Amino acid sequence: MSFNWTADELQEIVDNNPIVLFMKGTPEQPRCGFSNRAAMVLGQLEDKWASIDVTSDPRAISSICTWSDFPTMPQIFINGELIGGSDIVMEMYESGELQQMISDGKSE
Repeated sequence: MSFNWTADELQEIVDNNPIVLFMKGTPEQPRCGFSNRAAMVLGQLEDKWASIDVTSDPRAISSICTWSDFPTMPQIFINGELIGGSDIVMEMYESGELQQMISDGKSE
C-alpha cells in the first residue's frame, strides 16, 4: 500500500477503521519494542484492526506526528480518537479502560 501521508489521507485511514495502529514494522514483525507491545495488547482484545508500517517511507513518521500532534511512535487510534502510545495503551488495558472504549465503539 502506498501513501502520500497527507492530513486528508491519514484522517481517512482513521475514519475508516475503528482501530488503527501506526507502528514501526508489522504486528508479525515489529521493528521496535514499543510497537510490539502495542500490537500485542490490541491483538489480545480485538481480531480486526488496521496497522500501518511507518518504516516503509521516510516521510511517514514526521507526517503522522505533525498531523496527530503526538511526538512518538507507535500511535493508536480508537474510534477516531488518538489514544496515545504503547505506555498509555498498556495502562488503559491494565485498568480495563481500553476494553471498555473498544466495546463502546462497537455499540455506537
